[in-house]
Formats: sequence, C-alpha cells, structure tokens
Amino acid sequence: MHKREKPRTYRVKSFGCQMNVYDGERMAELLAEQGIAPAPDGEEADLVVLNTCHIREKATEKVYSDIGRLVKRGREAGREPMIAVAGCVAQAEGEEIMARAPAVGMVVGPQAYHRLPAMLDHALAGRRSTDTDMPEDAKFAALPRRRKVAPIAFLTVQEGCDKFCTYCVVPYTRGAEISRPFADLVEEAKRLVDAGAREITLLGQNVNAWSGEDGAGHAVGLDGLVRELAKLSDLARIRYTTSHPADMTDALIAAHGEVDKLMPYLHLPVQSGNDRVLKAMNRSHTAEGYLNLLDRFRAARPDIALSGDFIVGFPGETEAEFEDTLKLVDAVGYAQAFSFKYSPRPGTPAATMDAQVAREVMDERLQRLQARLNRDQLAFNEASVGRTCDVLVERRGKRDGQWLGKSPWLQSVFFEGDAAIGDIVRVRLADAGPNSLRAVRV
Repeated sequence: MHKREKPRTYRVKSFGCQMNVYDGERMAELLAEQGIAPAPDGEEADLVVLNTCHIREKATEKVYSDIGRLVKRGREAGREPMIAVAGCVAQAEGEEIMARAPAVGMVVGPQAYHRLPAMLDHALAGRRSTDTDMPEDAKFAALPRRRKVAPIAFLTVQEGCDKFCTYCVVPYTRGAEISRPFADLVEEAKRLVDAGAREITLLGQNVNAWSGEDGAGHAVGLDGLVRELAKLSDLARIRYTTSHPADMTDALIAAHGEVDKLMPYLHLPVQSGNDRVLKAMNRSHTAEGYLNLLDRFRAARPDIALSGDFIVGFPGETEAEFEDTLKLVDAVGYAQAFSFKYSPRPGTPAATMDAQVAREVMDERLQRLQARLNRDQLAFNEASVGRTCDVLVERRGKRDGQWLGKSPWLQSVFFEGDAAIGDIVRVRLADAGPNSLRAVRV
C-alpha cells in the first residue's frame, strides 16, 4: 500500500446479530473521535468498515464480493477507498483476507476493534495490519463515551460462549465467556440514559450467563444487574438477548414478575423440538425441559411474549424429527421467531457429520416451519388488538404526523398525532397485520 491522505468520511456496514450492531456503533464513535465524519446518504465513503458475521453459509464469499464491489465503484469514480474488515469473519480468516484482498488495509477482530485508530495510522503510512487478539475486556475501557444515543440503546454485558454447540462458530470467533464488571455496566448505563436512552437492551452471546459482584461485594446474576439498572429514574425499559436455556435461573424468571421496567418479552432459542437432534447439537436441554422453562416464565409474567430460534435440516434430521419441531411450535405459540436452514461452518463438528440433509429437503422444511411461525405471529398481534399499552417512539413514519415505535412486547406500532422521538405514548392497539399494528392515542 502507498501512503494515503486521512479519510474525511466513513461508513460502517454491520451484518448479523445485535452484538455486531453494537460493535458497529462503537467503531463509528472511534472514527468520529478521529475527526472523520459519517458519509452522507447516497455518497461513497473514503473509509468503509465491513463488520462481518460468520454464522451463515457463504459469509466469507460475501466479504470478498463486497470488497470487489467497493474497489470497482472506486475505480469508476477515480478514487481508491480505504477498506477495513472487522467482525467474526475477520477473526476467523484474517490472514487469508489479507492474502486474497490487497485492497484491504486493516483486519480487526471483534475483541480488538478499540485499536482501530492505531491501525488507521498504519494504513495511512502505507502499512497493512491485522489484529485478532482476544484481550479480556480491554476494548471497553478504551472506547469513547457515548454523548448522544437513540431512545433505544444496546449495552454489551457479556461476550463469548462456552457451550460449543456443534453447528456454531461463536466460541472460536468471540472466545470464551467473559462478563463485564457490574460497576462498569451501571456507570455506562447511567451515561446512556444521560445521552438520551429510554430503553436499554443488554447484549451477550449468552447474556443470562452474566455474573459479577455488586457494590456490596455480593455475587449477582443478570437479575441483580437488571434490578440495579431499574433504579435509574429516567430509564423506562430494560430488555436482554440472547439467552441459553442452560443458564436460566429462578431469580431471573422471578425478575420478570417483579421488575416493572423489565419488558414482557423473552427470546430463548431452542433450535429443534427433537431430543436426539438437540443432543447431536450439544444443546444440553430437552424439548420437554424447554417447554417447562417457558411455563415458568408464563407463571411469573402471564402476558410475556415468546421468541425463539430454529435450525432445520441439521445433519441426520429425519422427517419425523422435524415434525417434533412443528409440534413444539404449535405448543408454544411464538409471538416472533427466527428460523434458518442448517449451513455447515468450517471447523465445527457438525460440518463433518454423516447424513447431511439435501438442500431441497431443507428448503421445503423451512417453508413449512415459517408458515406456522408466521401464523402464530399474526395470531399474537391480532390477540393484542384492544390492548392499551405504552409505545416508545423511535422515528417518524412515512406520512406527516405518523410515528413508529415498539410496544412492551416488541411489536412494531404506528400511530398519528403529536409526539417526539423518545416519547413514551399511551395508545390503544386498533388493527393488526403480520408485522405491525396500527394504534390510536389514548
């Protein structure tokens, strides 16, 4: 690489989970502190950060495709954009990216992106660099304070995973489970509220595995952190994602019935409704155990909305085993859910298992599963019609005087009238569609 002028504008493109969204926001703040501005909509940026996700199939190929598009557009415009690759693909395949893509000047893993400014200095001097170290918790201390945030803010409390599900790359790309210190999280939450947050979503690969010591030196779990954050007077709502059934505690279940600010919504992935498949996935729970866990949440908070994750076509999955997943879906009645075809990830045990399921079989099963999940999401929304609830306003709608926000059950709601972003507005849910509800102000 040759020496470069400092970029004037940047764009961070994040793919995948909410953890990546959070990381992308923090990288943007780091670049802004270097005096680099976000590129205006529709304009090409001088520096593009591809914040990648490694969960889905062909994730690596997508990275190279994006790099190729950026280079092509730059050449057509007579300019050469700076390109950084961050996130989980960078962690897993950093050296390969550097070898295959000379246009990339920086490769940085999800635990090292706080070093992005130093890597930018190297790139400006014509030196390419890779940083995929995994120092425990170091990046959070180095990140800048957030001075202005949206009404809904993310707060990473836990990173990494020790579960080693046989289909998943997260333990290899995000490292072992670590919990950020209690005091640090309370202080960051206070700053987020001061910067405009009305709702905070606590993030982690296994967020309910978080543990720490409170101000009195007592050991606490995620429920203790939730209860402490609920004391912040200007914080109206708390959520958390993503959880693992194995880490769910009695105290966290109880918190759903006792902490008003903890929203009545739970995302708890199950992946399959068949015990043999769950064992092959190394999920450490059974279908019956999962359903019993949901019953306990409903007993604590009867109006709770449930969400889950599903994988169809895991190696060896038979038609009868897939039918068990459909039975579990029918038993739960999810308000929302996410479903995917199994995709083999290099280096995971499942990638080399026998009896890989044919693509056309996975396609057909996914369609059947999604038909039931869509049915249940619409049914949940329709059952909400007539409810009175609070909506946290996130943005303007397409029409004059229209506002969009979220209900306590994480439904998208739109209404008309006087409001402002960040307001919490009392509404009556009037009409339901599959993806949103119309409301009227009370």
